[in-house]
Amino acid sequence: MADHELPDCDTPAAVLAFAQSRRAAAQRAEVDVMEAALVWAAMHPEESVSTSSTSGLVFGELAVPLAGEGTPLVAEFAAIELGAALGLSTDAARALVGDALELAHRLKRTWKLLRAGEVPLWKARRLAQLTTTLPLEGAEFVDRQLAGFVGKIGWATIERLVDQARVAFDPESAEKERLAAADSRRFAVRTDEATHDGVVHVEGVLDLADALDLDTAIRQGAEELSALGSTESLDVRRSMAAGELARRQLAFDLRADAGGGAASVVKPRQVVIHVHLSDAAISPDGAGFASIEETRSIVSTEQVRAWCSGDAKVVIRPVIDLEDHHHTDAYAIPDRLVEQTRLTQQVCAFPWCERPARRCDTDHVTAHGDDGPTCS
Repeated sequence: MADHELPDCDTPAAVLAFAQSRRAAAQRAEVDVMEAALVWAAMHPEESVSTSSTSGLVFGELAVPLAGEGTPLVAEFAAIELGAALGLSTDAARALVGDALELAHRLKRTWKLLRAGEVPLWKARRLAQLTTTLPLEGAEFVDRQLAGFVGKIGWATIERLVDQARVAFDPESAEKERLAAADSRRFAVRTDEATHDGVVHVEGVLDLADALDLDTAIRQGAEELSALGSTESLDVRRSMAAGELARRQLAFDLRADAGGGAASVVKPRQVVIHVHLSDAAISPDGAGFASIEETRSIVSTEQVRAWCSGDAKVVIRPVIDLEDHHHTDAYAIPDRLVEQTRLTQQVCAFPWCERPARRCDTDHVTAHGDDGPTCS
């Protein structure tokens, strides 16, 4: 048999079956290693660390936490020995043991699904790393909400759920993170790194609303350049639009026109953000949070208040009953049905695609010409 040939793979279906079986075997082996790491940690509990010392001080090995609140401490050197046996660095071995402890003790439903082969190991481990900093109640909430679905939903959805748990169960920490993130905002034009090719890197960390405004302006500028006959690629036109945006701004002496009140000539924010507030957000006693459709992220209600301050135009729409059934005989889809569809299914319907629904076409499941209904 040649090196490139596979046993009993003489048909396309056989090749797929062979690949699936090998992938399943590899995943099972990875889970076995994770279970071995959990057993290894149990063999090296806090009690196994000697604290005897003639001077009253503790030297040598300590018992250390490797996972979240409520998980047992593990002898410090245990991970080093495990890593040496598996060919892993100390940090990688500590992460392996920590993820196993987090899953087995705080994400018990996900751990059960992982052992049953219903959740890929990479997803279970990344989830464990996200929930490690949550309080015990927060980790339980995430595990309960994801039960039965963690292997079927996208990673972005999981991250949003963890963010929601952090706001709900550890609001002080969430607010500190929000303020720290606001303080980390920056915008840099790396002119000092320009080379002979004449291009420079621009990078920044912006407030979401400011970023959406900037993206809208650059997108419109790129479209204008295309309409004027530019044949460059979209990426090139976007870079050119950023320069055009800057030159238009510099063409106006705003401070002179405003007579010392430059802020008066700054246009109010025009960006459109679809924000869904939780019940707790409108309760004086609740830990409020909001979900942002454009980025599918979770933000605090304090951040929403900041966006809505000043001259921002705020439009409040009534809640749409997602259980209602809308129907029309026409081909054109009514706005209320479009909105209901986007809220019910927030991403593209194609398998594994996570493109936001508002950036997708709303179309018939069965072609309208083939008597496909225009309905919920």
